[in-house]
Amino acid sequence: MNAPVFSSHGCRLNAYETEAMAELATTAGLSNAVIVNTCAVTAEAVRKAKQDIRRLARDNPGAAVIVTGCAAQTEPATFAAMPEVARVIGNTEKMQAGTWHAMGRDFIGATERVQVDDIMAVRETAGHLIDGFGRHRAYVQVQNGCDHRCTFCIIPYGRGNSRSVPAGVVVEQIQRLVDRGFNEVVLTGVDLTSWGADLPAAPRLGDLVMRILRLVPDLPRLRISSIDSIEVDDALMQAIATEPRLMPHLHLSLQAGDDMILKRMKRRHLRDDAIRFCEDARRLRPDMVFGADVIAGFPTETEQMFDNSLRLIDDCGLTFLHVFPFSPRKGTPAARMPQLPGPVIKARAARLRTHGDAALQAHLAGQVGQTHAVLMEGPHMGRTEGFAEVHFDVDQPEGRIIQARISGVDGSGLRGSTAV
Repeated sequence: MNAPVFSSHGCRLNAYETEAMAELATTAGLSNAVIVNTCAVTAEAVRKAKQDIRRLARDNPGAAVIVTGCAAQTEPATFAAMPEVARVIGNTEKMQAGTWHAMGRDFIGATERVQVDDIMAVRETAGHLIDGFGRHRAYVQVQNGCDHRCTFCIIPYGRGNSRSVPAGVVVEQIQRLVDRGFNEVVLTGVDLTSWGADLPAAPRLGDLVMRILRLVPDLPRLRISSIDSIEVDDALMQAIATEPRLMPHLHLSLQAGDDMILKRMKRRHLRDDAIRFCEDARRLRPDMVFGADVIAGFPTETEQMFDNSLRLIDDCGLTFLHVFPFSPRKGTPAARMPQLPGPVIKARAARLRTHGDAALQAHLAGQVGQTHAVLMEGPHMGRTEGFAEVHFDVDQPEGRIIQARISGVDGSGLRGSTAV
């Protein structure tokens, strides 16, 4: 009897949920199974999931392959048709103990082969208590789903509508993680800045951040994952300005830097909104570092429109760029818009990455000579408060926060030594 093998694709939330599923499957006694937690954000992500399923089936002969995640939720028939796949379960079902107990008792039993219910009917998100990842950083899911309908995005159909984990549950889990020795906690969700809208009194993300920092005083570092800058509330801006334990790194869901493209994407911000937010946040916290998601080659994007997105890297002072070549997702409005040729999309994505790489190198060069508090993720690599990698020649204690002097740039990271 072999322990289950897990493979996680896509976002940090998926990685978090894979850890939670591993605990559920272990408790249920499931064995000799492969679980693939898929991503649906692009057609390429779905292709890679299928490729991974075939590879894992070859590498684990006789194991039952179970497919879940966003791609399984949005395209259950696609995966059910694969001869390697024994079971397809949806995003709601994968987080329910009963699903795993049914398979653990009798995998070949009466449970239906495809278990994918209407995720739009889900109204609550449970706070799944896991022990974190590794020994350095823990991720806490505080929100799931999305109420917005950007024209390019399939994710709401994989995750459902927005729903929040109550603040008390979040604080309890973070305290539990701190008690276990974690020095950094990352708040994660699908649309993090919508947290609280479905809770009594409709608190905001900033209220949650301030409550965590107040009620868990022994938490050294709190980090926020991807946010929608147009939805940032006053309390979060106050936390940015006044709370040194809130890390000065924000990853922004920008997607484009041209107003017409943003409108066709059905985004809720304009170019100037993004620039103004970055300026305001950096004024409150001068060491603030920004990452961003940007889509290259959205339908109808002209060269001038693309240039506006390219210039946004400098205008917002972006450091860590995630570039997505546009990929039409069946069932979304953008898939029905006039598409750009593939080579144009590919070339624009490459130009964005090149510009982003130059911005990263400029940022890293500016860190040389500074001293940073570095959370060690391994014996030779850790991350600064602004999430830059720092590499060490001498072993450091994993999971500890050390003071390090930055001596140089090392590829896409920094070179450091223990500060005296």
